[in-house]
Amino acid sequence: MQYVFTIAMIKTDILIIGAGPTGLFAVFEAGLLQLKCHIIDALPMPGGQLSELYPKKPIYDIPGFPEVLAGDLVNNLMEQIKPFSPGFTLGERAEKIEKQSDGSFIVTTDKGTAHHTKVVAIAGGLGSFEPKKPPIEGIESWEDKGVSYMIKDPEVYRNKKVLIAGGGDSALDWTIFLADVASEVTLVHRRSEFRGALDSVEKVQALKNSAKINLITPAEVIGLAGDTQLNKAFIQKAGEEAPIELSVDAFIPLFGLSPKLGPIGAWGLEIEKNAIVVDNTLDYMTNIPGVYAIGDVNTYPGKLKLILCGFHEATLMCQSAYGRIFPDKRYVMKYTTVGGVTGFDGTKKEAPKAVVKKIE
Repeated sequence: MQYVFTIAMIKTDILIIGAGPTGLFAVFEAGLLQLKCHIIDALPMPGGQLSELYPKKPIYDIPGFPEVLAGDLVNNLMEQIKPFSPGFTLGERAEKIEKQSDGSFIVTTDKGTAHHTKVVAIAGGLGSFEPKKPPIEGIESWEDKGVSYMIKDPEVYRNKKVLIAGGGDSALDWTIFLADVASEVTLVHRRSEFRGALDSVEKVQALKNSAKINLITPAEVIGLAGDTQLNKAFIQKAGEEAPIELSVDAFIPLFGLSPKLGPIGAWGLEIEKNAIVVDNTLDYMTNIPGVYAIGDVNTYPGKLKLILCGFHEATLMCQSAYGRIFPDKRYVMKYTTVGGVTGFDGTKKEAPKAVVKKIE
């Protein structure tokens, strides 16, 4: 599926903040109502924490799926919403909201991308994910000069000397991937043991055994140096007095993400324990008319932070949004088993029609 990126004002019926499973499924439910959606997410790919934190981990409580990998669930949702051609603003964080005189909203990201929408649906999961930074003095001064906390385009590292720090799935998977892209890959972890998929651990072990990567454990990156760009890292290995001086072009600490509401917390929404309070469970609208909160980002009596609950909330939110956008229209619900699914691209999925034929 191709993502739609634009520079001019983006116009949509529903602007969804958060490309996790709840946000993605909202696109499908909105599409059934012929409502156009656009999604903003601070991460560089759809899927939220399912894609970023545990794509290879199984989920057992999705209806109809006794077991499904988190990454596969995201892929399935992307395939499900494909007929409705959603737009994406990825790698940007929703920063500012301005209500217009006609009741619509303009939402602007931290990179200045403006979105004009009739309805806002905040589906930010546990919030806007921010990278956990290692405690290295002055690391902020090297950001965008060789230090990155997530990988948006692997080609950036082609024929470069790359240092990765971390001990989870992301560190393992990117070490494996970049071994065929970068000229040199070094993986550093403060422990000798890694926590990740067995297949990934075994692949990293094989890369180390064949000298295709460097592995330094237990160790920590303690310092960075360079001129205008990062070109050196200092690594302290346990049990050794002098730090290792390593020539590098890029340092990628993959220590996970911390959920925070971020700028959305200053939008005038009612907040309770880092979650957005919704006025009711009929449509999950917030205290700002036209702004909804669905999925793990919201709270109400009896709230359960489950993906399947987010799907339910997204469905009711879309029904309410339709009423706000088309107050003079009455929507007659049609089951997909009867009416099928008609996409914005002209495609239609439907069950084979019954025939009337005489049997002789």
